[in-house]
Amino acid sequence: MNINIAIVDDHNVVREGIKQLLEIDGEIKVIGEARDGIECLEMLKHTIPDVLLLDINMPNMNGLQVLEKIKANLIKVKILILTIHNEVEYLIKAVNIGVNGYVLKDSDSADLKKAICAVYNGETYIQPNLTPLLKESLRKKAEIKARESDLLTKRELQVLELLSEGLLNKEIAYKLDISEKTVKNHISNIFKKINVSDRTQAAVYAIKNNIVDIL
Repeated sequence: MNINIAIVDDHNVVREGIKQLLEIDGEIKVIGEARDGIECLEMLKHTIPDVLLLDINMPNMNGLQVLEKIKANLIKVKILILTIHNEVEYLIKAVNIGVNGYVLKDSDSADLKKAICAVYNGETYIQPNLTPLLKESLRKKAEIKARESDLLTKRELQVLELLSEGLLNKEIAYKLDISEKTVKNHISNIFKKINVSDRTQAAVYAIKNNIVDIL
């Protein structure tokens, strides 16, 4: 089995180290490298690996932004996040965007190869010790959503999410295909139900209660 990969990381030493570790047995070949998100997207215009190893913290454009761009542009490449971040928020954001795998940089070479092979074969691979954190976080978020759905209607939740993303009433109306007056009515009802007086407080409420993502 020969797997072509590309490595996207802003540290030259890290890229070189990963390359040496993975190419030892000849089953994996590094066919591309990039130092940041912009270089990565340029690389993908002419080089499409089987699996893209993607760091999160990078200048110009971070890994999650790159992931969103790749998905939006329907670029057919499997993506494995390789990062130092073990915070479940990053993992959830990556999963929601559509990542194929998520592994920490402190993994040994055998585990990294296992992850690459799994992703290459069409599986979703989450580093085992992160899985319980992901499940627990999703469970809590589902519980909060359920409670909020009793308090706010489905449409009010949609308005609150868009409001929290910084959209104006006119933009919310366009997104939801409703009138601007209806949006204003929904916002007024939301403020009363969650006991806030302005959009900023409403956005903070939405973030604290996991109604919207902070990343």
